Amino acid sequence: MKDMTTNATIPDLPQLRAEIDRIDEAMHRLLMERGEIIDRLVEVKRHQGGEGGSAFRPAREAAMMRRLVDRHRGLLPLDTVESIWRVIISTFTYVQAPYAVHADLSVGEAPMRDSARFHFGFTTPFMPHIGPRAVVEAVAASTGDLGLLPAVTLPGGDPWWTALEAEAAPKIIARLPFVERADHPAALPVFVVSHPIADAAVTEIELWSVRVSGWVPQAAAAFAGHGELLAAPADPAPDAVALLMSVPTGGRDAAFGVLSGAGACVDAFHFVGGHAAPYRLGADGRARSASTS
Repeated sequence: MKDMTTNATIPDLPQLRAEIDRIDEAMHRLLMERGEIIDRLVEVKRHQGGEGGSAFRPAREAAMMRRLVDRHRGLLPLDTVESIWRVIISTFTYVQAPYAVHADLSVGEAPMRDSARFHFGFTTPFMPHIGPRAVVEAVAASTGDLGLLPAVTLPGGDPWWTALEAEAAPKIIARLPFVERADHPAALPVFVVSHPIADAAVTEIELWSVRVSGWVPQAAAAFAGHGELLAAPADPAPDAVALLMSVPTGGRDAAFGVLSGAGACVDAFHFVGGHAAPYRLGADGRARSASTS
C-alpha cells in the first residue's frame, strides 16, 4: 500500500525547532515586559507613599494559581507549569520589595525547604529556625519578611498561634500550597505569617486562637466537618487546651456551638488571620472544592 503522507504535511525538524526558538524568544520578551510594568508599579507605590512592608499579596496569588490550573491543558505536567509561575511571581515580588522567608524546621528540614523553594524560588533568602515561635519573633522584628509554619500539630504540642493574638502581632495571611493535590511536590501544608496587610487580606477561611476548658476527645470528633483544629495543652490542667480553629468566614459562632455541645467551654478567643479556601484537585485533575476570589 502506497504511503500517502507527503513532506508537505509533516514539518521537518528544523522548522519545528525554529518554532520553539520563536516561542522561547516571545516568552522572554513578555517576561521583560512584565518586569517593566513591575518597575512602573514600584514607582507608583513610591509616589503614593506605599514603600516598605511586604509585596506578597496572597489573595491575588491564590486567584492567579486557580486560573492557571483551570486553563492548563496539554502534556506539560501541572507541577512544572505551577513551579514556573511560582518562580516568576515570587521573584518579581522580591524585586518589588526584598524580603526573606523564615521557616520552622520542626517537622523536618527537607519538606519545609521544598515548600519554601517551590513557592518562593531561590532568589528569596531562606532563613531556617527551630521552633515556630522563633519564626514569629523573626517576622515581628522585620519590615516585610514572611514566616512559614507547619499547618499540623507539632511534636511537643506548642500552641504557637497564641503568639499571634496581640493586635500588632504577625498574622496568618495564607496557606500553602494554593492548589492542593495528593502528589504535589511541596505537599506539606504550611501557614504564611507576616505583619498584617490590610489590602492583601483574604478571609474565605478565618483563623481563631481559642482557649477551651472541659476538653474531651469527643469535642474534636464532633468538630469534624465544621473546619479544622490544631490543639495543644493550654496549661497544666488536663482538660484545658489551646486551639487554632480554621472555619469558613462567619462560621465562628456555629463552631463554638459545636464545641459547647460536646462539653467544651470556650474561655477566650482571638482573631489570628485568614487565608483563601483550599483549591483541591482529585486524582482526575478536577477541582473538588474552591471559593470564588
